[in-house]
Amino acid sequence: MGCHLPLLSRRQLPNVGEVVIGTVKEIHDYGAYLELDEFNGLRAFLPWVEVSSRSVKTIDDVIKVNEKVAVKVIRVDRAKGHVDVSLKKVTDDERRRKMVWWKRTQKAVNIILVIAKELKKSEQQAYSEVIWKLEGKYGDAMAGLEMAAVEGEAPLAEAGVSQEWLKPLVDAAKKYVEIKKVKISLVVTLKSLSSDGIEKIRGVLKAAESAVSAKGNGKVTAKVYAIGSPRYRIDLVGVDYKDLEQVASDLEEVMSREAKKADIEFSIERQRE
Repeated sequence: MGCHLPLLSRRQLPNVGEVVIGTVKEIHDYGAYLELDEFNGLRAFLPWVEVSSRSVKTIDDVIKVNEKVAVKVIRVDRAKGHVDVSLKKVTDDERRRKMVWWKRTQKAVNIILVIAKELKKSEQQAYSEVIWKLEGKYGDAMAGLEMAAVEGEAPLAEAGVSQEWLKPLVDAAKKYVEIKKVKISLVVTLKSLSSDGIEKIRGVLKAAESAVSAKGNGKVTAKVYAIGSPRYRIDLVGVDYKDLEQVASDLEEVMSREAKKADIEFSIERQRE
């Protein structure tokens, strides 16, 4: 699934100020010509003065034929369909974010096109029935597939993807989409002077695990480790920091309540990595 394909676009032309991906096709003394991969291979011109902010002897010192580059659109003639772009006006952060988006989108499109072939669907149908729907709902197609890998068919259906696509896409997402996990670690102190204090502390920790199961909705898991009495570490793991923060907040409330009922001294803090 590593094939790089030009993307189909619902728009004929990009907007001024937009950062787009282009493939260098021709290099001349006065500039270079690119094909914009996101706009059905639309031809764009990169003037010499827009190649680099530093002094260079030739354009070849900066770009090569067939190289993919992130460029910023500086002029659009909608009547003639002409587009001029700049390489030097793209910041390092814009370039990094665009390249990450490009790689993610390429992978998502490749996955979806494989499923389209299995369903005997055309490339145009794959875009109109899945890719553009996921982009419209979640910002990019890979975000939709990542959600499908974790949550199943619901995120796809909510984006308007039809039933025939759902199971094949979920199966492919679980097989090919790598979900990056995030973690929050909490350090809990539980002290009891009671003769059955150990059992009471275990009860509070079990209540914590139950709270994660109930509040996490399958998106967050918890592991409890004994650091050394009376301190314990709880690792919350999921795919979204917002989910982790919400569960951490709920967890503190539940543990505080259970500890108070059991007459256990309780405190909780975030572990610094």
